[in-house]
Amino acid sequence: MRFSSSIAASAALFLSGSSALNILMSNDDGFGSANIREFKKQLDAMGHNTIIVAPAVQQSGKGGSSSYTGEANLTGPSEYDLIPAGAPSIGADPHDSSIWYYNGTPAACVFVGLDYVLPRYGNFSTPDLVVAGPNFGTNPGPFLYTLSGTLGATYAAVGRSIPAIAFSASNDETPYTAITNSSNTATYVAQVSAKIVKSFVSNTPKGQAILPLGYGINVNIPPLTDAMHDPPVVKTRLTGNADTDIAVWNATTGTFHYGNLEPPAAGVNTCLNGDCSLPGETYIVEGGEVSVSVFSVDYDAPSNAYTTAVFNKLKGIASNTTASRRRTRRSVNYSHP
Repeated sequence: MRFSSSIAASAALFLSGSSALNILMSNDDGFGSANIREFKKQLDAMGHNTIIVAPAVQQSGKGGSSSYTGEANLTGPSEYDLIPAGAPSIGADPHDSSIWYYNGTPAACVFVGLDYVLPRYGNFSTPDLVVAGPNFGTNPGPFLYTLSGTLGATYAAVGRSIPAIAFSASNDETPYTAITNSSNTATYVAQVSAKIVKSFVSNTPKGQAILPLGYGINVNIPPLTDAMHDPPVVKTRLTGNADTDIAVWNATTGTFHYGNLEPPAAGVNTCLNGDCSLPGETYIVEGGEVSVSVFSVDYDAPSNAYTTAVFNKLKGIASNTTASRRRTRRSVNYSHP
């Protein structure tokens, strides 16, 4: 069954790059987020076919964990009291059947969307694109890549052979019911996000996927205002001035909270892959510009002298032939053409 699923998913690579896409949307802030609702409006207005499957409650900081509720019903109300306690743990928004909630992590919401909502209730079964966010708060750098539920939803989709883009912004958490006009940061963030989607779509030849297999995009948006709501877009990389956490002890409360290591750690900012001349996304967003970074889900170290030196430390106890002789599960070549 896994073999067949992989082949079918790989075939999605050649879905048409036409101007109208089937898009699955998710986030980690919840299905009632103003950012995701405004983003959906923008994508719908562009002619795309969108369905949201997002957490019933806040699920920030879950990374790529795929955690499913063990309860068939909500034990408490959803965020902003949009769905009452006791309602099913999965369901459609009572005011919009193209918006779904699920009481699970962001990655789990993507899988539930792909394997349950779309096949049973969607007007498309396989999305051309998955978009996550825009998040309330930016997610620049490798440390937040692993921590962010917005990124977790994104690379969960990429791992399923579906192009995906993560969007994170600098605005504060806001329910969609608080949006009463188009002059607000949630709408500005949605407009910037939609502009980036439009660029990827319009520059993709017909018959090709938005992104190559195994590739994803991380977008971070600086604070937006009425005076500056369409800042420049810059090509970036994840590493470079990126933060990582330290544990800060509070003797008064007897608890820890996080802080950023200063100066930034060399380990999280070592350039091993890609174009090392690109600026880091952290630096660009702090300067008031939009960062767009390209990542892949191949975590293997690059083929270079460092990797060779590391493998040489196994000299005498390991080889690269025994495992290949024993591995008989499948022999599909997943390398990119």
